[in-house]
Amino acid sequence: MNTTNTRYGEGDNSYRAAGELTGLTLLVNDFYDIMDDIPESKRIRDMHPNDLSESRKKLIFFLSGWLGGPKLYSEAFGPINIPASHSHLDINHGESDAWILCMQKAVELQPYDASFKLYLIDQLRIPAERIRMACNR
Repeated sequence: MNTTNTRYGEGDNSYRAAGELTGLTLLVNDFYDIMDDIPESKRIRDMHPNDLSESRKKLIFFLSGWLGGPKLYSEAFGPINIPASHSHLDINHGESDAWILCMQKAVELQPYDASFKLYLIDQLRIPAERIRMACNR
C-alpha cells in the first residue's frame, strides 16, 4: 500500500495503512507468535494466559479504534483505560522494551510502507510507556 503522502493519525488513515481489520489481525497474530518464540519476551509472555485467543482479540480490537477505525474494543468489552488495566502487573523498562521488540518484529513482517512502520512503532511507545509508569507508582 503506497501511503507516502498520507497523514497518519488523521481520521482513519492509520487504520487503513495498517490494512484495516484484516491487516491488524495479521499484525497481532505475528506479534503473539513472536512473543512465544523469542527469549527476550519470556517474562511478558508469562504475564498472559496460555490460550492467547482473548488477548489477540483484545489487542486487535484496541488497535482498530486506536488507529482511527471502528471502536471494536469498547463495543465488545466496554471502556478501556490501558494503564489501569495493566497496573496489577510488574512492568518495568525490560518488559516494556520486550513488548516493543515483539511489535517491531511483527511490524517488519507486514506489507506496510516504511514510513508507516516507523510511525506505528513511535506511536506504540506512548501507551507502552504509560503502562510502564502506571505499574511503577
